[in-house]
Amino acid sequence: MSKDSKISELQNLPETGLLRVNQVLRFIPISRSSWWAGVKSGRYPAARKLSDRVTVWSVESIRAIIEGVSAHD
Repeated sequence: MSKDSKISELQNLPETGLLRVNQVLRFIPISRSSWWAGVKSGRYPAARKLSDRVTVWSVESIRAIIEGVSAHD
């Protein structure tokens, strides 16, 4: 993914709010199983359970991951 496409993707990310796993994976280009393994190991932020079937992450925590990765490119 080019740097310009990363910037345009980041512009689509809201400033605040909550994201479900499918939304997170639009911005973090890894597989669902890799994401969950990273959450379990502590590499990615812990999930928040809103109900039995709804798990979310804060936009701020996802933005921090993206900006941290982009800063090293």
